[in-house]
Amino acid sequence: MPKILVIEDEAAIRRVLVKILTEENETYHLDEAEDGLVGIEKIKKDDYDLVLCDIKMPKMDGVEVLEAVKLIKPEIPMVMISGHGDLDTAVQTMRLGAFDYISKPPDLNRLLNTVRNALDRKELVVENKILKTKVSKNYQMIGESPAIASIKEIIEKVAPTDARVLITGANGTGKELVAHWLHQKSVRAKGPMVEVNCAAIPSELIESELFGHVKGAFTSANKDRAGKFEAANGGTIFLDEIGDMSLSAQAKVLRALQESRVQRVGSDKDIKVDVRVVAATNKDLTKEIEEGRFREDLYHRLAVILIQVPALNDRRDDIPLLVEYFSEKIAKEQGSTKKEFSKDALKLLKSYDWSGNIRELRNVVERLIILSDLTVEESDVKLYATK
Repeated sequence: MPKILVIEDEAAIRRVLVKILTEENETYHLDEAEDGLVGIEKIKKDDYDLVLCDIKMPKMDGVEVLEAVKLIKPEIPMVMISGHGDLDTAVQTMRLGAFDYISKPPDLNRLLNTVRNALDRKELVVENKILKTKVSKNYQMIGESPAIASIKEIIEKVAPTDARVLITGANGTGKELVAHWLHQKSVRAKGPMVEVNCAAIPSELIESELFGHVKGAFTSANKDRAGKFEAANGGTIFLDEIGDMSLSAQAKVLRALQESRVQRVGSDKDIKVDVRVVAATNKDLTKEIEEGRFREDLYHRLAVILIQVPALNDRRDDIPLLVEYFSEKIAKEQGSTKKEFSKDALKLLKSYDWSGNIRELRNVVERLIILSDLTVEESDVKLYATK
């Protein structure tokens, strides 16, 4: 049932608004406040789907109410009620974030349409928040070990900045999760997060993939194409397995970092880009530098902040939490009942050597869920978790 608060110092106008909305839709729950101060107190204590607020009021005017609501509950749409002489102020409130304004005396159709549209907008905002929460849940970092706690602390400090980050660690440790957390907790979270797996792209195509190309730049270049750096403009580009990038591509990445500009393959025109770079590798880049396979100047550009993601064998106490997380996730994906793991089963899993890290653990958990009965026992782990 949508809850609507009417803030209006004129009792007669309040009654008219409440009467119109109640008669139009009996499911609306209407609440009233005789001035801005009372209205703010009600908003703090209750959850409203819409606020109708007069502009000219004693104690606290509508502009002040609007500014306060945008601070405490910015998702609530505000519809301002303006007298004949308040139209300029009403337009000003739109710039401050009001959904719309209606004039006194309220026109029936205009009022009802505005209320419906505002409530629809609130519903979309809520759905969008839920969707963002679901997306972010895909990139949760599960664990309470000192190593994971340290990484989370670093992310909290580094994410709000534009500092470049180099994430290191073995395959399957969750380097991409760290990259996503950095992006989602940054001021660029509303911008794109573009991932590039440098190891999966042939060396002859990596420059085109990163920087784009113009028509005719090479045999299969049939039209102009933007690269990943342009696609990530205003957001974050995640260069995964950057240790596998060719030296020529490394030189161009270095230039992009130094000048915030890129050139498409086959073009001499500079394109300005505003991109935060996060890179990851499973290689020892200092050794790669010694052997001439990685540029030292690029390494120092990337490694402003270094984050080492530990192997699962170095954080065994997190295994029960990871098993719990994967069990719940897999049950939802398969539409099945979540299975519990016995203490002995968890103890045995903690004792194994996880050379494949978290990726391997997830596969084993899924296998055990599929092949075991209602509870995963120690015997199931011995039988199905082939080591």
